[in-house]
Amino acid sequence: MYDGELDSINYFCNMLTNQEKDFIDFWAKNRIAQKTSIRPFLIGLSAGLLFGLVVVAVLYSGWYTRANMQANSKLNGFVFFAGILLVSFFMAYLYRSFSWENREQQYKELLAKQKRQSKTPSIAP
Repeated sequence: MYDGELDSINYFCNMLTNQEKDFIDFWAKNRIAQKTSIRPFLIGLSAGLLFGLVVVAVLYSGWYTRANMQANSKLNGFVFFAGILLVSFFMAYLYRSFSWENREQQYKELLAKQKRQSKTPSIAP
């Protein structure tokens, strides 16, 4: 293998696809709006409420008798509901932050790839 082949391999590995270019354009325009977007928050909120629903189902199914006895004797319904809401909102916030950070990281990696691509000399046949 000679150096020209290695340069051509690096050139094709550094090329951006149309989908990556579209993502760069989209994220450059919408990154601030996406940080406070309601959609990822609602997805995380529904996941948190589903988690709370599973806890309620396990608690009231009688699957674990001792836990059921403890819950019936010492559990305040309002505190239990508030705890489920608190966990749900925390999961919603966490999911929104996590998804934004992932997209921001992808954006920065693609910008670095684009910068490398612009520095790579073009290949002449």
